[in-house]
Amino acid sequence: MNKILIASDIHGSKEASDKLVSLDYIYNFDRIILLGDINYNGARNPVPLDYSPKDVTSNLLKLKEKLTIINGNCDSRVDEFVFGFNFLDKIEEDINNHHFFITHGDLFSSSDFSLKKGDVFLYGHTHVYKLDKEDGHFIINPGSTTFPKENKEKTCIIYDLKEDKMSLLNLMNQKIIKVIELGS
Repeated sequence: MNKILIASDIHGSKEASDKLVSLDYIYNFDRIILLGDINYNGARNPVPLDYSPKDVTSNLLKLKEKLTIINGNCDSRVDEFVFGFNFLDKIEEDINNHHFFITHGDLFSSSDFSLKKGDVFLYGHTHVYKLDKEDGHFIINPGSTTFPKENKEKTCIIYDLKEDKMSLLNLMNQKIIKVIELGS
């Protein structure tokens, strides 16, 4: 495994899903982790100008074999049906010698888990990116591909497993905003 794409809060934006598919074309990710809120905008967000859950689903199904999707507060059972697999509220797994706690962020926070040195709490939901190291563990949020808050950039993360670092990427121009090394 070389690279993992991590994104969250697409909220039905065709443009965001187009960009994610384009990134996969460039990097050929081994895996794509989507941290929820895939197709629907929810009651607190505006409707994206390019709102098209059908196109988002069609785009992401091109990457189905690579997808892991976490259940977000705006996701529905019909999403699981059209993708052909269940979305989980949380996943715990080891990736690249780190124990990952993966969730959307509305049901669980980092305080719900016993995080140890080198562990990674990976979440979305807030639409605010975060790449922090706290007490030896990592708190990571890729921000939002569609409705960023506090930041102007629409963002995602590329996790380079060989270098054991995560790069926060501006989804629109593919420029790196911030990098965190997990091996340090």
